[in-house]
Amino acid sequence: MRMLLTLVLGVIVPLGLMASVSADDKDKKETTFDGTICCAKCELKKEKSCATVLVVKADGKESIIYFDKASNSKYHKEICTEAKKGKVTGKVTESEGKKWISVSKLEWEKD
Repeated sequence: MRMLLTLVLGVIVPLGLMASVSADDKDKKETTFDGTICCAKCELKKEKSCATVLVVKADGKESIIYFDKASNSKYHKEICTEAKKGKVTGKVTESEGKKWISVSKLEWEKD
């Protein structure tokens, strides 16, 4: 009986936790932001190494959203030495005290 209980707890509980995490990921909706896309190191002087960020101004407050690793490597060359305005769509998460966006679409503002 003890082995059965151990087996049930060892298999079913982790599966249940995985299902709840997957459901949370699916519930997160994509959001679109308008703002300035720039380098957190070169432009903002906030980081020790280059990082692509989106600076959004709303209600008189400035908010910084970091591009996740995949998005950073895809778009960083275009903004490292020159900030650009654009519209960014993606899923936002929070970790390490920062907001992160997984970019699904980026539209540069035309001059």
